Amino acid sequence: MIGFFKYMKGYLRIKVWGFSPERFMNLCSNKGILLWDIVRDEDAYCMNISISGFYKLRPIVKKTGTRVAILQKYGLPFFLPVMQKRKIFLAGMILSVAFWMWSSLYIWDIEISGNYQITQDMFYSFLEEQQVTIGLPQKELDIEELEKEIRREFPQITWTSARLTGTKLRIEIKENDAPIITETEEGDQGGKDLVSEYAGTIVSMIVRNGVPLVSIGEQVEPGMVLVDGKVPIYNEDGTIREYQYVQADADIMIEHTRNFQEKLPFDYVKKEYTGRIRKRYFLRVGEKEWKIPQDRPFLVYDSLIRESRPLIFQKLSIPVYLGTVTHREYLNVEYEYTLDEAKELLNEKLMIFLTSLQEKGVQIIEKDVRIDTNGGMWVVEGSFLVREPAGKSVDTLLPDAETVQSGE
Repeated sequence: MIGFFKYMKGYLRIKVWGFSPERFMNLCSNKGILLWDIVRDEDAYCMNISISGFYKLRPIVKKTGTRVAILQKYGLPFFLPVMQKRKIFLAGMILSVAFWMWSSLYIWDIEISGNYQITQDMFYSFLEEQQVTIGLPQKELDIEELEKEIRREFPQITWTSARLTGTKLRIEIKENDAPIITETEEGDQGGKDLVSEYAGTIVSMIVRNGVPLVSIGEQVEPGMVLVDGKVPIYNEDGTIREYQYVQADADIMIEHTRNFQEKLPFDYVKKEYTGRIRKRYFLRVGEKEWKIPQDRPFLVYDSLIRESRPLIFQKLSIPVYLGTVTHREYLNVEYEYTLDEAKELLNEKLMIFLTSLQEKGVQIIEKDVRIDTNGGMWVVEGSFLVREPAGKSVDTLLPDAETVQSGE
């Protein structure tokens, strides 16, 4: 703080030499003239002195037979005259300060944290409906009302907090992490059946819930019910009194054939860059963007966009970005796949198919794969004998009333 006041008043760095520099410093002390940062330089001394103190040195210099020279001037009184000569720089500095003061009155960034069930897009859409957007004057934001609207719009939010940090609006929320229980509609007592998705042979079957309608070794067709979700309850005379509806549950493996086919054209087009590029600069503030006008750079080209946010704007949370658009010229060159290249690409697609089967728990028993040409294309075809889990859950069909006897 003392250094700040010294800078505001201004001070000098002087050099003192001659008959008796030590006596010079003693007399300054007696006169109340402050000297600091005193450094000896051979037979001379360098020190700092205030501007007012410097004007009191004339009688002391005569009495001690010393000489004084100014080495450097510091402080605001010396800085302002220099700035008056640099009018453009001074005007720019004043405008910059005015810009920072003006921009600090607006919201330039919105940060949302704590949301897991509610996506960022949903939350930003809600804020737009509430007219809380980037560029909103801070005085127009009612934080308490915004918090109420958030809790009213999203019932799963149990706690919310909104606050302004500089030019950034921080919204923190906490969602209800308790499981949401869906109530079953009254009167809905239907069960679930397991039906086959494929045509094949059942090779294993373990039923945990429901009534099995097929057995191991039996041929099934797509849509055929494997496990029934309605369990009959019999009377003493063997007639069906009613049905109990359950969720059919079973581990069923079906052996069937899966086919695979993938095609690859003989020729393909590849980009080859010529090395010619053109750059275009742009400035983006929020949603608005300004680019340097430019004609179409090349006949065929692609564009690489790079943008950066100056650190000072990042610290102030002001969405100002500088960037370049690099246009790169290329030529579309036609090539033709060789046999080895075609085999490699088709085998990659085949491996992706087989990997997807293994991730689903499918066992491959036999396979027959061949690569051939057909109609100007490379074709890979495969036939796979597989064993895979089956049993798609569907609603149980309710029986007709006539089929259930009362037993009275």
